[in-house]
Order: sequence, then C-alpha cells, then structure tokens
Amino acid sequence: MTENAAGWFESVRPDDPDAAREAIENGSAESPEDWPAQAVESGFAEDESDYYGKLHEATLHAAREAVQERERADDQQLVHAVRAMDDADRTANELAERLAEWAGSVYGESGGGVDYAREVAGREPAGPVEERVVSLARQVVSLADEREELRAFVERSADAAAPNLAAMAGPVLAARLIALAGGLEQLAKKPSGTVQVLGAEDALFAHLRGNAPSPKHGVIYTHDYVRNTRPDERGSASRALAGKLVIAARVDHYSGERKPELDEELDERIERIRSRGDDD
Repeated sequence: MTENAAGWFESVRPDDPDAAREAIENGSAESPEDWPAQAVESGFAEDESDYYGKLHEATLHAAREAVQERERADDQQLVHAVRAMDDADRTANELAERLAEWAGSVYGESGGGVDYAREVAGREPAGPVEERVVSLARQVVSLADEREELRAFVERSADAAAPNLAAMAGPVLAARLIALAGGLEQLAKKPSGTVQVLGAEDALFAHLRGNAPSPKHGVIYTHDYVRNTRPDERGSASRALAGKLVIAARVDHYSGERKPELDEELDERIERIRSRGDDD
C-alpha cells in the first residue's frame, strides 16, 4: 500500500472475510495513518466503533484460517496418526488382557494377547455371556487391525513429510519425534540435547529435582544405533544420533531435499563410537 492508501481495508468488501484475511496478512503501509477515519471516509465502516469491530472479525478470521492451515499440514496429520496408532495399540492390549481373564472363566482355558483374541473372535457364541466375550474379542481384533493400518499410513506419510528424518530414524520413530516436539518446524528448531531426551521428560524432571541421574536418551533408544550399542557407549551414540536427527529435520523443514550423505555421516560416526569398545 502507498502512504495515501485507504489502509488494509482498501478494495475489501465489508462482507468478504476471506479478502479481509488476505489484506491483513499481506497488507502494509509506509507510514501510520488515521485508519478509522479513513475507513469511515471511504465508506468501509459507519464509524470508528464499526471499523474496530470489522478489524477484530477480520483478525479472528485470519487467525482461524492460519490454525486450520497449520492443522492440515502433512506433519500435523502425521502427528495425529502416530498418536492414534499408539492409542489403538495401548487400548487393544488392555482389552486383550481383560478378554483373557473373561474368556478364561467362560471357556476354562488360558490364552492372551491379540492372537488369542483372534481365536476367540472366530468362535460362534452359545448364549448371552459368550456373545459378549466374542464381541469383545472382535473389538480387540478391530483395534489391532486399525493399529496396523495406521502404522502403514505413518510409514507412507513420514517419507513424504520428512524424507531425511524418516530415512535416518525410521518412519515410526520420526513420527514420534515430530509428535513429541509438536511439529516438524518445532523439532527443527530444537537443540540436539533436547531431541536426545524427548520422551524422557519424567526422568528429566526427576533428575532436576535431584532424585535421579540425568537421562542419556528418550525415545531414540528404540533406534538400533542406540539400543544395540554397548551400554558404556550409548551416551555417545545418543548424542551423535540426536545431532544428525536435528540436521535431518532442518533439511526437511527448510528445503525438503533428500540428502543421503547425512545417513552416511551418521553411519561412519556410529562405527567409530562402536569401534572404541573393540579396541579395549
């Protein structure tokens, strides 16, 4: 906008919230002006109070659209999916335990887990009690199947939303890191030391209270490069992995370009760390 423009509301119809949102997001002025007076003079608002009311509504609309756009982003869909996957897994396992107790009392047998639930789900119930047991078993199976479908979705989505992070961490761990950070952008902005202990918040708080040692790793422990490294070298492996994961997240967020050399650098670093124990 020029210095003599009518303000953010120039060329915006008062009943067009989308145009108002775009004007607020992209508009600018070279110097401050008496915008309420100019809005009234141009016919955009009836008076100063009406101008501020329209500005308030347009600002709220812009904020809602920004939130919705953020929620529709690929990384946020990945966050929802991995959380749903974990919820389905936890609920299926809890119900499978309940089913094992109930079915054991009805059928006089022992069994457990989702595999036993699949067996019970295939039976023809005899009577109302067995109907409920078999129905519960089928719910467990349904949740377990949904968990697998969500896992497949996470694996596909992680490769698309964060190709370098997914290649380095594996798609499920990549999704969990993104979820714990609150999004890919937030993960990319975190220092490697924070990423190293994501998922170990309880242990970290206990350490800060003086009740426990400092945790060496959080969910990244599930990565082979940490879990399968000698215990006395896991701290070094965790730091190396976290550092490279942050770089991968930053590349994914800011450019999205696949860089296989990041994986090679991590492989070499972990090999050096593990070889230190071989030299002892």
